[in-house]
Amino acid sequence: MLEHGGRLRAAARQYAPYGGAALSDWLDLSTGINPRTYPIPAIEPDCWRRLPEDDDGLDAAAAAYYGSDRGIALPGSQAAIQSLPALFRPVVVACLTPIYEEHPLAWQRAGHQLRRLPVARGLAGALAAATPIVVLCNPNNPTAGTLPAAALLEAAAQLRRRGGWLIVDEAFGDATPGQCVTALAGGPEAPNLIALRSLGKFFGLAGARVGFAFGVRDKIEELREAIGPWPLSGPARRVARQALADTAWQTQTRSELSAAGTRLAALLAPLGEVSGCALFATLTTTHSGTLYEHLARQAILTRHFPAHDLLRFGLPGAEPEWQRLARALAGWRP
Repeated sequence: MLEHGGRLRAAARQYAPYGGAALSDWLDLSTGINPRTYPIPAIEPDCWRRLPEDDDGLDAAAAAYYGSDRGIALPGSQAAIQSLPALFRPVVVACLTPIYEEHPLAWQRAGHQLRRLPVARGLAGALAAATPIVVLCNPNNPTAGTLPAAALLEAAAQLRRRGGWLIVDEAFGDATPGQCVTALAGGPEAPNLIALRSLGKFFGLAGARVGFAFGVRDKIEELREAIGPWPLSGPARRVARQALADTAWQTQTRSELSAAGTRLAALLAPLGEVSGCALFATLTTTHSGTLYEHLARQAILTRHFPAHDLLRFGLPGAEPEWQRLARALAGWRP
């Protein structure tokens, strides 16, 4: 099983000899999750006593928010990542890498042949490889690079002409909805496009395990059968329904995250090459390992990608957390 960000307890145990910080004293910047979580509503007791029901308004809220009713609610977008590959006959699949590693792992496990293509080559490189299926994250996880929606739709059109598919993971896309293609996935303009979304990042609801997949209806129905009944708990559906409908909170949060993302990128800029989106920034440096250790010994957890010399930083929350990160960075010497 792959390791991911958010393993705070393990980090606290590992670095206890360097300072002994309690778990509550750690600053977790390893996940790219909005530190200002959507305010959780009161949960009616019936949510706990009754089985979830599909006609509770969540599907309508999702259709309005994402601009499409060709979707399915899932226990996190991870459920779609694991289940989608089995819905296609084994072929050659191109993943633009670096990428969220659950994607290539799932396609390999389902019997597909994998081609890892550098994300720096862009979609043109993936299309030139003539693979039937292309998988990518937009914004990219972990580099934060973003492709315009028009380029994604053109890629889907090229793949369609040769019977192929484009899978786009937009888990970090909510802060910049104009760059997302979810609304068109599975529609007349892009019937071979499948888009994945998550409430874990922008809404800060990772623990609720709520995600969505959008695409052509027959493929979505296959996915529904693969996932099985009651994929989401009643309380998760309740929270998701309200969050998706709360446009005032969404508008304010997009503004706040944009400013925070810019601030984080500026804070890291003196240390190396920085790319960023609204929810995280990624530093490229040959000293990524030593910087990771330096921060961890001060109870600040980041996400290290040693194979690519990358160090990903999520957003601090309150101002004291920003100041704490700034002091730790100022005290680092390569």
